[in-house]
Amino acid sequence: MLSSFIARIVGRFPGKRAAAIALAAATLAGAVLAQQQPVPTVDAPAHAGPSFSIEVRAPASVKPLLERHLELRRYREVTDLDDAELARLIVMAERDVRELVGTLGFFDPRISIRREAGTGATPVIVVEVEPGSPTLVSQVALDFEGDIGNSADAAAVAQRDEIRSGWRLPIGQRFTQEDWDGAKTTALRQLVRRRYPAGRVSYSLADIDAPAGRAHLGLRLDSGPLFRLGPMQVTGVSHYDPLLVPRLARLPEGSLYDGDKIQQAQLRLAASGYYDSAFIFVDPAADPNGAPVQVNVREAPLHKVVLGLGMTTDSGPRASVEYLNNRVPGIGWRAATKLQLERKSPFIESDWTAIPGEDGWRWGVLGRAERVDDGQFVTNGQRLRVGRSWSGDRIDRNIYVQYDRATVQADPGITAPLADTGDGTAISANYVWTGRYFDRTPFPSSGYGLAVELGGGLTLTGSKSPFQRTVVRWLGIRPLTAGRLQLRAEGGAVLASSAARVPSTQLFRTGGDTTVRGYGYRDIGVALPGGVVGPGRYMAVGSVEWQRPIRHNGLVTNFESTLFVDGGGVSDTIAQLRPVFGVGTGVRWKSPLGPLQIDLAYGVKPKRVRLHFNMGVTF
Repeated sequence: MLSSFIARIVGRFPGKRAAAIALAAATLAGAVLAQQQPVPTVDAPAHAGPSFSIEVRAPASVKPLLERHLELRRYREVTDLDDAELARLIVMAERDVRELVGTLGFFDPRISIRREAGTGATPVIVVEVEPGSPTLVSQVALDFEGDIGNSADAAAVAQRDEIRSGWRLPIGQRFTQEDWDGAKTTALRQLVRRRYPAGRVSYSLADIDAPAGRAHLGLRLDSGPLFRLGPMQVTGVSHYDPLLVPRLARLPEGSLYDGDKIQQAQLRLAASGYYDSAFIFVDPAADPNGAPVQVNVREAPLHKVVLGLGMTTDSGPRASVEYLNNRVPGIGWRAATKLQLERKSPFIESDWTAIPGEDGWRWGVLGRAERVDDGQFVTNGQRLRVGRSWSGDRIDRNIYVQYDRATVQADPGITAPLADTGDGTAISANYVWTGRYFDRTPFPSSGYGLAVELGGGLTLTGSKSPFQRTVVRWLGIRPLTAGRLQLRAEGGAVLASSAARVPSTQLFRTGGDTTVRGYGYRDIGVALPGGVVGPGRYMAVGSVEWQRPIRHNGLVTNFESTLFVDGGGVSDTIAQLRPVFGVGTGVRWKSPLGPLQIDLAYGVKPKRVRLHFNMGVTF
C-alpha cells in the first residue's frame, strides 16, 4: 500500500522534517492515485471531509497560540491517513506543542495528546496541556566590545549606561521568546542610533533551567569603530542652489554620527518648502573616519499655489490663497504671498526669505496689510519688517526692525481719544526667542514651549516717545493617568508715557477661540467712555485644560474631550489688571480635512454661554 511505503520513508526522519516529508509524500500519493483511478461519475462526492478534528484543552495563556500554530492542523485534509500514520502524527505533535509553549516561557509542561472517538467516522485528536510555572529571568549579563567597550569617553560610558538601563527583559520578569528577541533588538537599536552605525550582536544566549524555572541571559554588543561624518554627497538637485541642502541639513563634516540628528535633518529638508522628500544615508561599511553622507532629494516645484478654507466663531468663514515662488529671478530668494479673506480680519502678506548662510542665519523681508473689525473699531494696519532669522531643531531666533502703522476708525458716537484706540505709527527693533521641548510633534503628550519677545522703539505720530515692549508665552503639557493636562500662560507689557500714541499692533486685546473662551473676539480690553473696549498696555492670559482621548471598544479614537478654565485681563496699568474667567467643555477631532475644535464655554462676567468653533484645511 502506498501509504505504508510513505510511513516507512517518514520513519527514517525525526521531528519537523518528518512532518514536512509526510505532507509532501501525501500530496504525491494523491497525485499518483488520481492518475490510476477512473474519472469520478457525476454521482461521486466532490469533496471529502477532514481526516480528523482537533480539540485543544489548555489555559488561556497558551491556548490561542496552540490553536493557531499547531502543525497537526496541516494534515487534517490528507484524506487517506490510516491508523498507523495518525499515531505517528500524534507522536510528532508532542514535540511541536513543547516548542510552542516554550516560546511563552513554559519549559516544563505536562502534555497529553490522544485520539478520541468523534461524531460519525471522524476521530478527534485531543491536545491537553498544563503549562506549569513560567520561567523567570534570574540573571542578565550584558557586555560590550569594540570602541564602546574600550573607551573611557564620557559619551561612550553614558551610552553603555543608557543601554543597560533600557534593557527590556530584567531580572524577575517572565521569559518569552518574543520579549527576548525584542530586548535584543532594542539594545542593538540604542547602540547603532548614535556613534556606532556598524554595531552588531556578537553573542547571545538564553540558558534555560526548565526544572528550576530560571533563565540566564547573555548578550554581547560589538560597537565596531566610532563613526564620524565625511563629505556630503547630494543627488536630485537641479533647480535650487546646491548650497541649500548642506546649509539646511546642518551635518558638518567631522561631527560624530547621530541618527537622531540625521532624522531631524531629513525633516528640515522636507519641511523647508524646497523639497518634496529627502533621504539621508550613511553606509556602515564606509570609512569610519569620514563616512560620506549621501543625501537624495526630490525638489518641489518652483511655483506652487496653496488654497485654504476654514471656519471660526471669531471671524466666520474664511478662504485663503497662497502663491509660493521658491526662486525669485535675480536674487534667488523664496517668496510666499498670501491673501486671506474673512469677515473680521482679512489680510494680505508677503514674506521673502534668502537661503541660509553658513552660520544658519538668513535674511528676510515681510510686508503685511490687514483690516480688523471688532464691532466697535475698524483698524487698518500696515507692517514692514526687515531682519534675520535662525531655525534650529528646538530653538528659533529672530532679529528684525519693524515699522507699524495703525489707522483706527470708530463707530459714530464714540468719542475716545485716538491715543486710547491705538491709532499711531512707530518703528522698533525686536528680538524673538522660541524654544520647543515637546516629546513629539504635532500631537505632543508631554513637554513645554517658551517664547520671549523683546522690543524697543519710537512712536512717530504726535510726540515722538520711546517705548519698550515685552511678551512672554508658555505652553506646558503634563501626562496624566487619564489623558493629559495642558497649561497655557501669556503676559505682555508696553512701557511708554501716557501721551505716547503706540499703534494698536503693538498693544493688547484678548478674548475668543484661542485665548479666553466664553468671550467674543477681542472683547477683553480697556473700558473706554461710551461702553466701548480699546487696546491696553498690559495683558495677562492663563488656561488650564484637561484633555482625554475618547475610546471605542477599548481603542483610542481620533476624538478627544476637554474640560477647561480660561482667564485673562487687559489694562493700562498693572494695578487695574482684573482678569475675567470662562469655563467649559469641548471636543477635538483629527478629521481628514484638518483639526476640528468645538468648545462650549460660559463667560463668568457676561453670564452667558458661547459656542467656539474652529476648523481649517489647506490643499
